[in-house]
Amino acid sequence: MMNAKPSPRAIVIEDDSSWQQILSEILSDSGLTVDVADNLEDALKLLKAEPHRLALVDLSLESADHSNEDGLHALEAIKRLDPGCQSILLTGFATVELAVSVLTELGAFSFLRKESFNRAQFRELISQALVSAPKSEVESAQLNPAAKIQTTTKSEPVSHKAAKVLVVEDDAGWRSILSELLTDAGLEIRVCSSYGDALGALRRETFSLAVVDLSLTAEVVWDDSADSDSLEGYSLLANTHTSGIPTIVVSGVVGVDEIQRAYNEHSVFAYLEKQAFDRNNFRRLVREAIAAGSTISELDQLTQREREVFDLLAKGMTNKEIADALVITNNTVKRHLKAVFEKLDVHTRAAALSKAKGI
Repeated sequence: MMNAKPSPRAIVIEDDSSWQQILSEILSDSGLTVDVADNLEDALKLLKAEPHRLALVDLSLESADHSNEDGLHALEAIKRLDPGCQSILLTGFATVELAVSVLTELGAFSFLRKESFNRAQFRELISQALVSAPKSEVESAQLNPAAKIQTTTKSEPVSHKAAKVLVVEDDAGWRSILSELLTDAGLEIRVCSSYGDALGALRRETFSLAVVDLSLTAEVVWDDSADSDSLEGYSLLANTHTSGIPTIVVSGVVGVDEIQRAYNEHSVFAYLEKQAFDRNNFRRLVREAIAAGSTISELDQLTQREREVFDLLAKGMTNKEIADALVITNNTVKRHLKAVFEKLDVHTRAAALSKAKGI
């Protein structure tokens, strides 16, 4: 009789017993064996003892000290000790700067606010994390032509039916309205309620359209005296613009300066005010935005330096030859190639060369 394959393990690093129970229950329902640690020391012991497929980490592991950031040390340890583990930071202390750091420097899969926690969306995020390739495999495949992996973000030709739309909205009512309209249009949607979750989705998945609210903090009431720089939506617009994703803003922020900023600095496709929202107009703009986005060359997403590296790659040059030609280091070439592969949605050098011939 063959032994049953052991369930993959997950670790919950959280000092609050209520959240430990909530998260452990969801992970167990997902077929995972769950380890729990309420402090950094115990978390490190568990990480060294067993490999984990998923880690849920709270930022502060000391309830009496709101400045505690042991969760960041836990993420660093996960990246070092268990590179195949996908990590999600779940915290009540969220800023744009923290989200960017966690996702880019510490390699987290996503970043969520506790105050906007939604069980159904969280279960979906867990499923995505579990079926995605481990970080170590992705990084290896991006720089190793011999490595072959499959991920859930495999590129498909953009068509109206297959188009995927990112919806970023912190208000549950508006999430429902937008999701209903987009689903009825035959589109696949990915719903996010916070900046961190949305930024993670943009780094993992390929979208044909983004629908974004500028104000992603429900408790902040916008008025003429509010600081526009505090609007997290603008940071997302910068990301969708860089990625070449047509973006429609649907927001309660109606100041002329803010609307002009969205068009002038981030080249949004359309800006719709919630106070005057029209469903038919929204449907029309969605169709036009997706059609417009499908005509944009993938190369438009690359920076000037990334394009230079890509052009030399297309000529069959090695990393060393590219470095010599551009007078940069080999590590810099690798970093640029990684960015190019992500933007072109390929995972190997061979795939990038194939795409170069087809563009």
